[in-house]
Amino acid sequence: MPELRLDRITKHFKNKIAVDNVSLVLNEGVYGFLGANGAGKTTLLRMICGVLKPTAGEIQCNGTEIGRLDGDYRYLLGYLPQDFGYYPDFTARRYLEYLAACKAVPKDLAKEKVREMLRLTGLEGEQKNKIKTFSGGMLRRLGIAQALLNDPEILILDEPTSGLDPKERIRFRNIISSLSKGRIIILSTHIVSDVEFIADEILLMKQGQLIEQGTVAKVTGSVNGKVWEYLAKPDEAVRLNDAFAVSNLKNEGEMVRLRIVSDSCPCEGAVQTPPGLEDVYLYHFEEVSEHVDHLERRNL
Repeated sequence: MPELRLDRITKHFKNKIAVDNVSLVLNEGVYGFLGANGAGKTTLLRMICGVLKPTAGEIQCNGTEIGRLDGDYRYLLGYLPQDFGYYPDFTARRYLEYLAACKAVPKDLAKEKVREMLRLTGLEGEQKNKIKTFSGGMLRRLGIAQALLNDPEILILDEPTSGLDPKERIRFRNIISSLSKGRIIILSTHIVSDVEFIADEILLMKQGQLIEQGTVAKVTGSVNGKVWEYLAKPDEAVRLNDAFAVSNLKNEGEMVRLRIVSDSCPCEGAVQTPPGLEDVYLYHFEEVSEHVDHLERRNL
């Protein structure tokens, strides 16, 4: 079973620091990387995959720098980027058979691995259909299938549920949970629910730095005493929404219940409530509140 060790990893692009001095040790389990777009998640994952070289620092697998391992390291990897390449006129089965050959999966195993991955991802009934006819959810499942063809010990998934409907996201989470034994799985996303129920550890990235790491309980515990609920009249709810980071609004008859993330009591009558992972995300990435304002104010 592999161990990944990141030692002071930094990546510069001209005058921008995309990843800033990240150190981390990863063993068996599911790791959920959370952060806003531009936080450095994709750059970090591409360095772990060996697609990019760090400006400074070193990534080791089982004590050896990954560049020195070369093909041996790539054989351990399964990677699903945000936009993976495919041939639209290939059928699903032909595409997976082609990639199995590219990954040097032995011929006597390749056909069985393709059948296994089609079953696992629920695409067995679609195997003879051309990829260009697939929905977004089916494409993401095909991406997972190709990432697993070589039975990787390190599985890296970058924004894997982007554009999926809730049913497809649940299907995806169940697949990942079923694969977690004996593997390092790194799941990068900005969708909190994708990792809240399946990740063994949560890692928060902001402006290229790792700012929080731990179990869901530990990470949510970091904002204990900073989440409040308050029942307000609609005009007061609008004012509070403008003044504070609000993670949820709910109409209750003539009143509006707000869930507010704030270091101090936002208003008289607000009561503390146990935090969730979305509250943690909002606490660190307050730009999300602008999105909440825009969506929720229309409902007030």
